[in-house]
Amino acid sequence: MRQASDYTEPALKTIFAEDFKIGAAVNPMTIQSQEHLLAYHFNSITAENEMKFESLHPLEDIYNFKLADQLVAFARKHHMAMRGHTLVWHNQTTDWLFEDKKGGCVSKETLLARLKSHIQTVVGRYKEDIYAWDVVNEVIADEGEELLRQSKWLDIVGPEFIGKAFEFAHEADPKALLFYNDYNESNPLKRDKIYKMVKSLLEQGVPIHGVGLQAHWNLYDPDLDEIRAAIEKYASLGLQLQLTELDVSMFRFDDKRMDLKVAPAELLELQAERYEAMFALLKEYRDVISSVTFWGAADDYTWLDGFPVRGRKNWPFLFDERHNPKPAYHQLLNAVTKS
Repeated sequence: MRQASDYTEPALKTIFAEDFKIGAAVNPMTIQSQEHLLAYHFNSITAENEMKFESLHPLEDIYNFKLADQLVAFARKHHMAMRGHTLVWHNQTTDWLFEDKKGGCVSKETLLARLKSHIQTVVGRYKEDIYAWDVVNEVIADEGEELLRQSKWLDIVGPEFIGKAFEFAHEADPKALLFYNDYNESNPLKRDKIYKMVKSLLEQGVPIHGVGLQAHWNLYDPDLDEIRAAIEKYASLGLQLQLTELDVSMFRFDDKRMDLKVAPAELLELQAERYEAMFALLKEYRDVISSVTFWGAADDYTWLDGFPVRGRKNWPFLFDERHNPKPAYHQLLNAVTKS
């Protein structure tokens, strides 16, 4: 693995200093195993899981900030910006939140009161360290005519839980930038739903400042024209945009192949071309895109290992398993240097 003195290539955060912040998702393991890489190339981090509800607030009267505090301390140590992820989600949220003492469903008023207390506590704790929050995560239905996905939030509170979460977060930290965050954000059907929902929030006077495009993309999808159309549609709302969870999988989502043990040269070349084209597009919109965060930093650790195909390795980043720059990094550097 590379040591601190091994890093001599131009840092990503320097390459894109005039464009947007360059971030990475981290966890308590990777801030140790990838510390030199993170400190050298990135100027922003996001907690991968450690600020989600079940991690911070496992029981009604118990908060556990130990792991989240470690990540905040890392950001301070290396003078990095930090994004908070995430306050409201249908996953990784503990059951007690939605239940009364008998195991039944709580009232709307009780659930909103619990949410407000949680947000005040969490956002309040980190208000000097976290400049932006993914307040609400993935509430849009992927398919069909329904706007919102089914969830306990929707069942108990109704659609207003979304606006309430933003209001509570704004009260807890009036300076924080507040984002709605979702995946498949460039798919035309879902794009239009996200736009409709966010537009409705703005019309209601909800304090929302941006849209987070997760950008879990691959070598083939989405098409660059779809990415461009999504950026322009969201930006037309007058909000800032951030890519919040970027990675470029070697496989289409429905590709079940298991034969690759190392990344083939031809796929690395395709990945390099893909990254170059993507960042050329993103730079065009640097007046509305304020940050690009990778959902990881190097190929030694990625959530895509084993997903959606169990036991399969993936290589989605600009740096390999030993933290060396890949062809995608070099091609990106050459393209930016020439432009």
